[in-house]
Amino acid sequence: MKILIVGGGGREHALAWKLARDRQRPTLFCAPGNAGTVELGTNLAIAAADIDGLLNWARREKPDLTVIGPEDPLYAGLVDLLQADGLRAFGPCRAAAQLEGSKLFAKSILQAAGVPTARYRSFSEPEAAIAYVRTAPLPLVIKADGLAAGKGVLVCRERQEAEKAVITTMVHQSFGAAGRTILVEECLEGEEVSVLALVDGCKAILLPSAQDHKRALDGDQGLNTGGMGAYSPAPMETPAFRKMVLDTIFNPTLKELRRRNITYRGVLYAGLMLTAAGPRVLEFNCRFGDPETQAILPRLKGDLIPAMEACIDVNLMPEHAACRPEACVCVVMTAGGYPGAYRKGDAITGLKEAAALSETFVFHAGTKLEGGQIVTSGGRVLGVTALGRTLSQTAEKAYQAVERITFQDAHYRRDIAAKGIKRNRG
Repeated sequence: MKILIVGGGGREHALAWKLARDRQRPTLFCAPGNAGTVELGTNLAIAAADIDGLLNWARREKPDLTVIGPEDPLYAGLVDLLQADGLRAFGPCRAAAQLEGSKLFAKSILQAAGVPTARYRSFSEPEAAIAYVRTAPLPLVIKADGLAAGKGVLVCRERQEAEKAVITTMVHQSFGAAGRTILVEECLEGEEVSVLALVDGCKAILLPSAQDHKRALDGDQGLNTGGMGAYSPAPMETPAFRKMVLDTIFNPTLKELRRRNITYRGVLYAGLMLTAAGPRVLEFNCRFGDPETQAILPRLKGDLIPAMEACIDVNLMPEHAACRPEACVCVVMTAGGYPGAYRKGDAITGLKEAAALSETFVFHAGTKLEGGQIVTSGGRVLGVTALGRTLSQTAEKAYQAVERITFQDAHYRRDIAAKGIKRNRG
């Protein structure tokens, strides 16, 4: 079986790692991949955003399955285009990918479906947005409507900070075209949790929950990032919690999409805030999360190919998402300065030593091969992941692996999974 994986980050390395262990032993191709995926298959010199390049390769090589990792090719309609050529692809169509591609569209779905979310106002003119934030109750959250690589969300606790966020997003266009329209939301307080589900158009089956760490510094301080680490399961996960999330969030959302003649197949990711009044949807992602994927996939019991094909063939069963009882912790190592300006091209050492620990996996993200040496090539460089019996032991093992890896100005949070560990001890 021949599989094309679109993308080159930690999520895609984790997907390749899981797919490579499938009983079908597929031949893997990654576009563009990284220094980790090259050990599992063939890297292709095709960017994830190069829709024409991906289509030309797929038409020529005819993969049995294409797995799309990042959001941009999904929103660009890559699934639709592949299917039009008779090729099988795992991921939502362009119409369904609007759930992530437009926060305004997602809000309209949530409101129509009666799914709880933050109150908001949308603006396409900066003057109107500034006038609103000058009087709206603080704190506020400024969100770019479009795709912004997970960074288009600014939490503002002061009036001046909110005005600056509007100007940064809409006038200076720090997030590009994604910020032409913004949402100004109330700031929800509580604990965040990521819940992902496999979806076959008719039903959703929840995957193991995870908790992400978005802020760059310990104690949830510093700038928002694409994710500094994750662990699974989230501490609030219980059978009752899973049923409640399925009944009040996923099922109503999918029902509203079907009412609009939109069929969702693939992975649907709900970022939730657990407020005093109950869960509220912060955002939807239309693909596996990053770094949640690195913490979830090692916990899956079965093969991934049958689960993906069941989504495509409308034949999804609970066993497709069966998980192991162990905990999993992923610590992201970043280049110094991330999420701001950072260096590239620094040599990475200690990778084999880290991976030598039992049930420990080093997922590459911003890496590449240069002159026979693995070097940094992005902000988030590695996702150092461990599987273990308890959350505390697993986090300790993940950090033992992190300490074996070195590169110039490496940075990582030292409190990944601390909330879950504290709750378990309490």
